[in-house]
Amino acid sequence: MQVTRKNNTNKSLNFTKKENLKERLQTYGMILPSFIFLLVFSIYPLVWVLRYMFCEFDESTPAKFIGMGNFVRIFTRDTYFWKTVLNTFIYGGGKILLTIPISFLLALLINEKLKGKDVVRAMIFMPTIISTAVMAMMFYYILNPYNGVLNQILISFHIVSQPINWLGEKYAMLSVILVAVWGAIGNYMIYFIAGLQSIPQEIYESAEIDGANKLQTTWYITIPMLGPVMQIIIMMAITVSLKGYESIMVLTGGGPNGSTDVMFLYVYKLFFPMSDGSDFRTNYGYGATAAFVSAIIVGLITCAYLYYSRKSSEDIQ
Repeated sequence: MQVTRKNNTNKSLNFTKKENLKERLQTYGMILPSFIFLLVFSIYPLVWVLRYMFCEFDESTPAKFIGMGNFVRIFTRDTYFWKTVLNTFIYGGGKILLTIPISFLLALLINEKLKGKDVVRAMIFMPTIISTAVMAMMFYYILNPYNGVLNQILISFHIVSQPINWLGEKYAMLSVILVAVWGAIGNYMIYFIAGLQSIPQEIYESAEIDGANKLQTTWYITIPMLGPVMQIIIMMAITVSLKGYESIMVLTGGGPNGSTDVMFLYVYKLFFPMSDGSDFRTNYGYGATAAFVSAIIVGLITCAYLYYSRKSSEDIQ
């Protein structure tokens, strides 16, 4: 009897092991395509690029080891790179300062029980799923100084007497920031809505019984309880804003006179020079160095934000 029971136990353990092995294989099978995609299209190109940081390497000459020469150049002689760093901070800061508050306010409105809110939410979210290049081309025709839609409207209503060069040196940075904000609002609005819907309604009901109005409940309940969600949203906004360059590349190409050139557009031009009359030439070695330094800058800013946000959360608690 004991032998039979022992055999049954062994069979049960073997069956359990086979089931566990099958589940693991299924899990690894689902992860494998993503891992291969990451390895081929992210890790390998990154390693390929970074190995040339210490080389002089362009399209006409083979790679030549020059030690720290590229780093000396970027930190001591390349003033244009640091101009792109400053432009990146202006572009990213302006985008964040406009996107986060607008997204939050829209989320508050759409989270209310309003008719047609699903349609409004879909319309606001629509720019997020449109290709960045398509969106930038659309705004190029709107902001075109010669026959752009915006100038035509302003002139027809006698708001201005002559066309404004929205993509000129004076207004180019403002224009690319507003285009970026238009494309990002819907994405962050959805995150805020998800956070708002996770707050228990009983808290609001208790506050209303105590006589709190809408502004007070938003300030003293909604914003504090959205703290963890807001930290994640702001962190995402920082990294995306500092790395973004696609719409700028289509709208202005970093011009005029480098007024909208940002770090990663500068890196892109070193690898793939644009046919816009600029002086950029292919330089894989220096491009790898510029990419590495740009990534370090973004990483340091992100880490600093995470540190101070965590510290402020601990102080509040």
